[in-house]
Amino acid sequence: MTLIEMKKISKHFPPQIIALENVDFTAEPGEIHCLLGENGAGKTTLMNILYGLYKADTGTIKFEDTLVDINSPRDAIDLKIGMVHQHFRLVKRHTVAENIALGLKCNNALFPLPEVKALIKQVTERYGLSVDPDAYIWELSVGEQQRVEIIKVLCRDIKVLILDEPTSILTPQETETLFNALQLMKQEGIAIIFITHKLDEVMTFSDKVTVLRKGKNVDTVETTAVDKRSLAKLMVGRDVLFRVEKKEACPVEPVLEISDLSALNDSGLKALNGLSLTVCGGEILGVAGVSGNGQRELVEIITGLRKKNGGLVKISGVDVSGLKPGKIAENGVAHIPEDRIHRGSVPDMRVLDNLMLRDYKQYSKGIMLDAETMRTQSNMMVKEYNVDTPSLETPIKLLSGGNIQKVILARELHGSPSLIIASHPTYGLDVGATEQIRNTLLGQRDRGAGVLLISEDLDEIMELSDRVVVIYEGRIMGEVTAETDVSEIGLLMSGGTQ
Repeated sequence: MTLIEMKKISKHFPPQIIALENVDFTAEPGEIHCLLGENGAGKTTLMNILYGLYKADTGTIKFEDTLVDINSPRDAIDLKIGMVHQHFRLVKRHTVAENIALGLKCNNALFPLPEVKALIKQVTERYGLSVDPDAYIWELSVGEQQRVEIIKVLCRDIKVLILDEPTSILTPQETETLFNALQLMKQEGIAIIFITHKLDEVMTFSDKVTVLRKGKNVDTVETTAVDKRSLAKLMVGRDVLFRVEKKEACPVEPVLEISDLSALNDSGLKALNGLSLTVCGGEILGVAGVSGNGQRELVEIITGLRKKNGGLVKISGVDVSGLKPGKIAENGVAHIPEDRIHRGSVPDMRVLDNLMLRDYKQYSKGIMLDAETMRTQSNMMVKEYNVDTPSLETPIKLLSGGNIQKVILARELHGSPSLIIASHPTYGLDVGATEQIRNTLLGQRDRGAGVLLISEDLDEIMELSDRVVVIYEGRIMGEVTAETDVSEIGLLMSGGTQ
């Protein structure tokens, strides 16, 4: 019996965006079914329809061969469909048990926590997903928070589990733990729908793959019948090179020097603790580590968005302490932020405006802007960076994540900066956009720029970087090479020593 059958699903968003067009998708009990496609292909939209967050314009959904109408997440939950979103939906000031209790129907409605804690213990022992039920969410690492989301879903005795990009924030050890748990769920007959851009994971763990491109079905195949190269071609419609062509680095003088840096996070706790590193022109220095170990604070201090408590930051030999972000940018610093939507762009503004945000002063004519020159320059940047947009007038929020990231790169790299701070530059992007952005960063390094690359994608770090350091709790734990064993890097990422 087919568990999920979605037929002829279409979804349009205003003004004229076709997210899905006559898409078919099925899921069987006890299978891991991966959903692949470029950014904007419609994968998450399709799953949001299945989970009741969106309503399809046309099409039908059957659950266990019965036609169903899913109008809300409550309808999906009642059908025993659970979803773990890419961005977690947890109340950080509440404990693990309190978060899981929200929405559960407990026998003791007045004092549900003992019952919930017993249920958490049962689920964690069953699937090997250990977590402290009394810990507050804000105390947990992102990997532990993801476990809470999964446990919250499993406590509802689900039949379908949807995971949206679940491994992008995990260490290699945490990824292995997650997939061990998924195998146990599979054995129990749970259907697992897995959205990912990591083709190695698809080939290793999935049973079946459905590929979407521009909102349409391309193919559904058994994983054993394909390889990475053929899947990538299905996704983007062309051959994709999985290893970038990387020349030997020719580092010159330092463009970034950080000594004994200390800083607090937003909660007033120590985020950086005596951190020191150097980036030279003509090299990429990769910073590997699990999210929440000081990476965001490090980037914000370098770019002038956060004050340090101590230490020294020099850019091209100049102490930039106390300088505002605009002045630091004028000193030749480009910033590709982690959050491309809220930090890297202004969602409601046009593509043209977002392209001009960094250099708009040079297009001013008194109190007016030179609109014609701005448009000419913007068209050149869109063409150079292969930005797929209906027009320069389109609000940037209507573009796919990959195209928003291309706009940010075009804006930040225009003018040949000497230092590039690239924070998670390919996070959540498809193989085609990832290939372009990685080649762009290597091109900047080859022309003499220094690149500080911060990423939780170890493959990306090891492939692009000339040197790699590992950060843990605000300290550099050691420097590794591309030949270093992944388990050793994972040990450093979790606080071990070399």
